Amino acid sequence: MARACRGAPAAAIFGIVVRMLSRRTLLLAPLAAEVAANATAASGKMSLCIHQNTSRAAGYRKSLEGWAKAGIKNVELTDVMLEDFLKTEDLAAARRVVTDLGLTPVSCAAVLPDFWIPGPNRATAMNTWKKRCEQFSSFGLTKIYCPAVTSRKVTTDDYKGAPDCIREGGEAAMQFKMTAMIEFARNSSFISTLTTSLKLIRDAGHPNVKPMLDCYHFWSGMSKFEDLDLIHPGELGHVHFQDVPDMPRELLDNTTRYIPGDGISPLVRILRKLSEKGYAGPLSVELFLPEFTQGDPEAVARRIREKAEGVMHQAKVI
Repeated sequence: MARACRGAPAAAIFGIVVRMLSRRTLLLAPLAAEVAANATAASGKMSLCIHQNTSRAAGYRKSLEGWAKAGIKNVELTDVMLEDFLKTEDLAAARRVVTDLGLTPVSCAAVLPDFWIPGPNRATAMNTWKKRCEQFSSFGLTKIYCPAVTSRKVTTDDYKGAPDCIREGGEAAMQFKMTAMIEFARNSSFISTLTTSLKLIRDAGHPNVKPMLDCYHFWSGMSKFEDLDLIHPGELGHVHFQDVPDMPRELLDNTTRYIPGDGISPLVRILRKLSEKGYAGPLSVELFLPEFTQGDPEAVARRIREKAEGVMHQAKVI
């Protein structure tokens, strides 16, 4: 190029350089796109979390202490275990347990049957919901969920009234700068599938209410993999992370949950799809088998880390 450009006018040289740079830019465009895609994927990494139900028998303090020893950083707190702790300690002490152990609470549970549908106990349930929002927001938490559990037969009128109840729950959570989330449950007579959950939340249209996905309820229930395509980018609020054993679905119940990687759920595919949908939050392992709930929290957490993080690595979300 030096010989070709010797003695050439400056304008001509400039034109040659521009054409070369343009050609180089064109050739490198696919690589640039790949780098950009990888950067986006990297920013969407997920993190492991453990739900307090997993070590329920250990109690509030001991469950968190054991998990911290096992290297767990993110935790999901429950109303039942907090309330039991508050029988002898105060809320400030509950917060100190978390901070002293260097843990980060990422979500919390408030289990209130019939909360998302109209009913005679609505006022009482709403007062409890506000109490939980106030308590957990003092931890710095910004997400709280209530599963769609019911204590009575659900009617068509309940579905008609559900959007108002959902908006009310979202409005109450917003007062405490929290996002309310609905967990569909495979055995719920109200919301047992992802599709129903998405429809009702969208019908309610409240900015502070989001759907959450429990991998166990999703894969062991009536939902199907293709339903994940219905999730809007950034719409999902939280994820519970478990596996389904290889047994007839008719025999499954709340206790038959496995550590991710020990069952037959297509968890790698599910996580990749959730990543495509922009989910980059915690994956909270919630188990109910006695070997977990009554086991040593540290030992249980180490088993969970080994298995769950293995699945996350396969899915390239960690």
